[in-house]
Parts: sequence; C-alpha cells; structure tokens
Amino acid sequence: MAVETERIPARRQRLGNRLAVLRERDVRWFFLGYATSLLGSSMAPVAVAFAVLGAGGGGSGLGWVMAARILPIVLVMAAGGVAADRLGSRRVMLVADVLRCGVQGLFAVALATGHASVGVMVVLVALWGFGEGVFLPALGALVPALVRDRARLADANTLLGLARSVATVAGPAAAGVLVAVSGPAAVLLVDAVTYGVGALALVRLRVAAPAEPGAGGSLLTDLREGWSEFRSRPWLWITTLQMGFFNLLVWAPFLVLGPLTAQRSLGGARGWGLVMGVYGAGAVLGGLLMLGRRPARPLAVATVATFGWALPSAALAVGAPLPWTAAAALVAGVGSAVCGALYAATMQAWVPAEVLARVTAFGGLGAFVLGPAGLAAAGPLADRVGTATVLGFGALWQLAAGAVVLAVPAVGRRRWEQLPGPARGGAAAADRVRPDHPGDRAPR
Repeated sequence: MAVETERIPARRQRLGNRLAVLRERDVRWFFLGYATSLLGSSMAPVAVAFAVLGAGGGGSGLGWVMAARILPIVLVMAAGGVAADRLGSRRVMLVADVLRCGVQGLFAVALATGHASVGVMVVLVALWGFGEGVFLPALGALVPALVRDRARLADANTLLGLARSVATVAGPAAAGVLVAVSGPAAVLLVDAVTYGVGALALVRLRVAAPAEPGAGGSLLTDLREGWSEFRSRPWLWITTLQMGFFNLLVWAPFLVLGPLTAQRSLGGARGWGLVMGVYGAGAVLGGLLMLGRRPARPLAVATVATFGWALPSAALAVGAPLPWTAAAALVAGVGSAVCGALYAATMQAWVPAEVLARVTAFGGLGAFVLGPAGLAAAGPLADRVGTATVLGFGALWQLAAGAVVLAVPAVGRRRWEQLPGPARGGAAAADRVRPDHPGDRAPR
C-alpha cells in the first residue's frame, strides 16, 4: 500500500513535467483559445453540409460549397505568410479570427432568417476559407515565439495536435446532435462564438510585433525570398514532397475508396465510422505519448512514424476484417500525431523567424496542393484498375517513400544538439553558418 502511495506522486510529477510548457503564460492562453476555436471549426462542416442539403442544393451544390472553402485557402496561403512575416503572426491571426467570427455569425443569421441560398453560402464559405488561408501560415510562425524554452517546442506542437485530434472526434458528434435539435444555424453561431474566444486569447498574448511593421519589398520580392529559404533546405523540400505525394497517392484514395470498401465488406457506414474514430483515437494516444519526449533525431523519428500511414490502405487492399483494419488505423493515427508534432517543431527550430510564416506557407501548399487531384482521380482509376490495386499501390508507395526520405543525410542526421542560438524566435543562426566549417552543413 505504501508503494502504491509513493507511485501516485511520482506519476503526477511525470505528468506535470510533460505539461510544463503550459506553465508559460502565453502558451496557456493561446492553447485555450485555439482549442476552443478548433472545436467550433470541426462542428461547422456538418452544419454547412445539412444547410446546403436543406436549401435544395443537392450533391452538386454541396460540391460547389466545399470547393469554395478549399480554393481560397490554396490561393491566399502564400500571401498570408508574407503578411505574417511583415506584420507579426499575432496581428494576422487576430484579423483572421475576427473575420471568421463575423462570417459565421452572418451565416447563422442568414440561415435563421431564410436568406441563405446556395449562392450566398458559396460567398460566405469562400470568406471563411480566406480567413483560414491567412491564419494557417501565421500559426506556424507564432508557436516558437510563444515558447521560451526551445526544448518544449515539440511539447507545444503536440498539445496543439492533441487539441486538433480531440476536436476532430468530438466536434462532428456534437454538431450532429445540435443540428438535429436546433438546426444548422445554431451550430454556426457556436462556431462564431468560439472564434471570438480565440481572438480574445490572441489579444492577451504578449508577443512582440516585428521591429518595423510593414517593412519589406513588394509581395513578389517577399515571396521569392520565402521560396529561396524553403528550397535551400533539402530536408524541408524533400519531406514536403513526401507529404504531397502521400496526399495524392495514399490519403486521397483512402478517403474516397475506404467508404466503398467498407460498404462491401466492413459493415457499411458503422464500420467506416469505427475505423475513422479509431484513427482519431490513435492521434490522441500518439499526442499523449509524445508529451515530454524529445527524440535526439526528431526528423528521423517523424519519418519513421509515416510508415504507419501505409497500414490502413494495405488492410483495405488485402480485404482484412474490421478489427485488423481498425488496428491499422490506430497505428496510423499514432504516427500522424508523432510526425506532425516533430515535423512542426523541427521547422520552427531551424527556420529563421523572419521568414518562418512564408516557409510554412510553401510547406503547406506543397503538402496539400495535389490532394484535390487525388480525390478526383481515385474513383475513376479504381474503376479502371481495381480498388485493391489503387490502395495497395498507395501503401507500397508510402513505405518506399519513407525509406528514401529516411536515407537522405539531411533528414537522418539532424539532431537537436546541432541547434545553437536563443530559445525564442526561430533559429537563424543554425542556418546562417559558415560553409567551410565541418559541422555547418548538417543544419541545412
């Protein structure tokens, strides 16, 4: 009994160490605001879908509305990175949250008053997507400015990933209940409120703005500078290529062909819901496992974690039963949390603060720009060569791509102890090094 009593404080101490990053005031405030806004954001797509169907938009109308959200994100992300590097991430994110709060509030009013035609929804959702495209690159640049102890960067990104994973699981479920009880307008009103909470949290942050707000050349000049910084780092553009082809060849076919396979052999929607729910639970578990851990070779560990993404597609391709497919999704979910946290921390630690938002934007564009093509092509390609062939090829590709990336010296040899410089504001010194120094090439 005494031994058990002694273990409890020890466990609490370990948990406290893993959550130590939340002792930092700015991290704590931002996490609370961001987690709240994420919950609303994960609820909104369910409400929008039922709003479109309720307005008689059908499948084609729903497609237009979904495209209207995605397209602005892709179009404005690079410009959003420039704005964040010039004006400061907090300012840009605050504007984005206020914009999205207003748009979702207006959307709720339009639905409640019967003025939300499909055309109106397209416009409102496009404005929503515009706000997201501006917000995302600024988010990547804000995190290292909040974390005073660079050793806690991975923990900060893990916590944000945990918030995303929990919201992905809880948000749609809560939205479904609220839509059934009160209608889509109520969900969008809740989303507007959560964006307001996120904006209030940003207001309370003590992050300094750039010394010369608005300084810089033209938009094109700033974009060229960001692109130069991005392509000068082999580890960065190689891993971005890996993620881009993952979304094209693995994840998009999985999302399109997975439900079809589940309909035939996994019990339909209930089985597919279980697979995706377990994937989300795996992401939560991976985040919990990552807290307080700092692998010596973060990018190598992140790349190893990507091997798990091959398993769900492989399970579907070979016709594995539901328990095995769910187990594969669990491993993939764990890997997604590990990879996401370590990859984000690596970028924030090794990319200079003054270009971090632009580099984040280029990384995001490279990772996701091929995804829509994969979504469009997966069905027709499966009709031609077979569902199992498309999914099996994706699984093999993921394993091969991970092995190739892992063999790249710039990926496998990157270590935390190579990182000099202060704890805040990126790692300009790590990349601005003398090329004749024998150890200077590793950080690149």
